Amino acid sequence: MGEIKVSPDYNWFRSTVPLKKIIVDDDDSKIWSLYDAGPRSIRCPLIFLPPVSGTADVFFQQILALTGWGFRVIALQYPVYWDHLEFCDGFRKLLDHLQLDKVHLFGASLGGFLAQKFAEYTHKSPRVHSLILCNAFSDTSIFNQTWTANSFWLMPSFMLKKIVLGNFSSGPVDPMMADAIDFMVDRLESLGQSELASRLTLNCQNSYVEPHKIRDIPVTIMDIHLLQFHGTKYAAIDPSMVSAEELEVQKGSLGISQEQQ
Repeated sequence: MGEIKVSPDYNWFRSTVPLKKIIVDDDDSKIWSLYDAGPRSIRCPLIFLPPVSGTADVFFQQILALTGWGFRVIALQYPVYWDHLEFCDGFRKLLDHLQLDKVHLFGASLGGFLAQKFAEYTHKSPRVHSLILCNAFSDTSIFNQTWTANSFWLMPSFMLKKIVLGNFSSGPVDPMMADAIDFMVDRLESLGQSELASRLTLNCQNSYVEPHKIRDIPVTIMDIHLLQFHGTKYAAIDPSMVSAEELEVQKGSLGISQEQQ
C-alpha cells in the first residue's frame, strides 16, 4: 500500500521541484498551489489541471518525464471557487501573474471540463492554444447531480470523500493500477471540506461547453498532441531538445495526416 508515495521518483520530485503558493484574488484565502518545472524561457507551457480528487503532485510522473525532454510543465491545485465564472476569472489572473499569454492545457476529468470552460471564457481574446482532455466531459448534466450541486457546501468532509471514492474502481486491478488508486486516495485525504465541496460543486453545477466557442482550438491525445507545435512560437519544449532531422520527420508526418483528413 502507498508504494508511489514512498517511491524514489516521488521523493526526488518533491525534493527538487518547489511547491509555489500564489494569491491573485482580493480574497487572500484563495491560494493557487503549483509546481513549475522546465525552461522558464518557454512562454507557452503545458499546464495540468487535476480531477476532483487530485492535487498538483498527482502529475509528478508526467512532470519528470516531460521536463526531461525539455518541456516546461506547470501542475496546478485550485483554490476554493464556487462557480465556473469565478474559476475562469481566477485562472486568467493567475496566467497574467505568471506572464503567460497563451498555454496548452491538459485536464483530467473535472480539470478537462474547466480547461474547456476557460477556453470558452477567453474565446474573444484566446489564451488557450490547445487542449488535451483525459476522461473529461463537456456537460455536467451527465452526472444527474445538478439539483444537489448547491448543497455540497453543507456536507461534512467524510460524506464528500465517500461520494468521490464511489467513482474509484473496487474490483480486481493490476498492481500498478492499485498503487495509482492508493496514491489518489492518499491525495484525497489531504483535501479539506471546502476544497472538496467546491470541486464537487463545479463538477455538478448545471453547465455545458459551447462548442462553437472552442471549435478552432486543436484537441487531441497526449502522446502526439504537442508535436504539431514544435518549431513554432507555441512550442512547449526547449528548441535545443529537438533535432533538425526530428523536426523534419514530424512536419512530414503531420503533413501526411492533414492530407488524409
